[in-house]
Amino acid sequence: MPKTVTTKDMSAVQSEPASYEAGAEELEALVRQMESAQLPLDQLLVSYQRGAFLLSFCQGKLQALEQQVSRIDNGQLKPWQGGK
Repeated sequence: MPKTVTTKDMSAVQSEPASYEAGAEELEALVRQMESAQLPLDQLLVSYQRGAFLLSFCQGKLQALEQQVSRIDNGQLKPWQGGK
């Protein structure tokens, strides 16, 4: 019988990486592991969930950066106001 996903697993899935770079690196490693087809099914599910979380985290960081860069005016970077 497959192992169910525990609260501990979900905490690990939703812990934010230290930076965009750390998140992207972890995501790449997860993809390599998943593509190797060496993970048990229950670990594959947790890895997929973690990968989805990391993808969302990295996309959010990139979107925030894009918004900040789009506010460049006369060579000055204006602080991002959280999408306001």
